[in-house]
Amino acid sequence: MSGDGQGLRVLFAGESWMKHVIHMKGFDQFHTTEYEEGAGEFLAALDREGFAVTYIRGHEVSSQFPRSTAELDAFDVVVISDIGSNSFLLPDETFLRSERSANRLAVLRDWTRAGGGLVMIGGYMSFTGIEGKARYGMTPLAEVLPVTMLDHDDRVEEPEGVKADFDEPGHAVLGGTPAEWPPLLGYNRVVAKADATVVARAGDDPLLVVGPAGAGRAVAFTSDLAPHWAPPEFVGWPHYQQLWASILRWAARAT
Repeated sequence: MSGDGQGLRVLFAGESWMKHVIHMKGFDQFHTTEYEEGAGEFLAALDREGFAVTYIRGHEVSSQFPRSTAELDAFDVVVISDIGSNSFLLPDETFLRSERSANRLAVLRDWTRAGGGLVMIGGYMSFTGIEGKARYGMTPLAEVLPVTMLDHDDRVEEPEGVKADFDEPGHAVLGGTPAEWPPLLGYNRVVAKADATVVARAGDDPLLVVGPAGAGRAVAFTSDLAPHWAPPEFVGWPHYQQLWASILRWAARAT
């Protein structure tokens, strides 16, 4: 853990997916498969900020995510976005060969408590997620996240747009960015823990929550970093880069 805010070392996992599409044309059909990534502008913003980012795509998590705190010590902050807990809990050696392996969410919990920075960003496969499939509330990571997760589908869809209200507009995690975000289109519903600080809300629901995790820090941003919940107005907001850089620096104690 370097503590150097300019050269922050970031491990980013998630925000990629594959689509298998059936094309129906009258009596006939054919299939196509597409691979997509959603974090392009987010990663570009971190690059412009001078951060050193290691990107583990969704389909790579089961084989490439660190299995020990020693491996995680190469980073200052770990960011998880829109990738469910099964990808961490079912490494290749366990799922394919029935071999024992480290619980990598327990490893991440222990690393965070020892002084690491953890950020979870919302999405259909974050927190509890669509149809309850992300299921982080049932994992060791629930112990260090600053929020309690629901036991059912936690998505709140707001197609008309929802504005953030700020309980702590001057909090350091915001890095001096304006306490007025462009509207968001949805988020994961969570409950802030007693020792956490709710910085921003959507109505009564937390949007940005920060808290201690032993000697480390954890952040929950319950909306998205990219479409669909983060519309072009948010991704293209002049303070988008500054906000994310500040969130990551705060989590890493590099502010």
